[in-house]
Amino acid sequence: MYDQIRGNLVRQTKGLEVLALLLEEEFAHLRGRDPDAVSAVEFSIHELMRQLACERVDLKAAMQRTRLSEYADMLPEEQGEEVRALITRIDAQEQHCARQASLNADLALALLDQSQELLDFLHRRLVPPKQETYGRKGGMTTSRSEAALIRGRL
Repeated sequence: MYDQIRGNLVRQTKGLEVLALLLEEEFAHLRGRDPDAVSAVEFSIHELMRQLACERVDLKAAMQRTRLSEYADMLPEEQGEEVRALITRIDAQEQHCARQASLNADLALALLDQSQELLDFLHRRLVPPKQETYGRKGGMTTSRSEAALIRGRL
């Protein structure tokens, strides 16, 4: 039982280390504005997150409603310290990954806003300005800048 739980915690630790590396790689691709590389790394991140979630579910099933800290207290001193160290390491890595993911999200949203502003600017420059002119009868004419059906007289 101890080997199963310890193995699970070790796999989670290693998985979170890989996750931190992937998040840093994603940040580098975001800074380099390489959307293809970002999406490739994003798929890897999602798959790794799925695997980490499965590890958590397996650990929860193995623990049978016992907390890890309580389990560590029941173990001999050396094994209990190892489990506590793994728990502490997992918590620290989760915090690091959360901070990095927040930075990535902020940068991605900033790039989205910048792209949207550029598209809006280009759209404003492409659409001809609305020209207000006087018509034949001395009133202001209403012109349509968008597409309209042509109506003619016979």
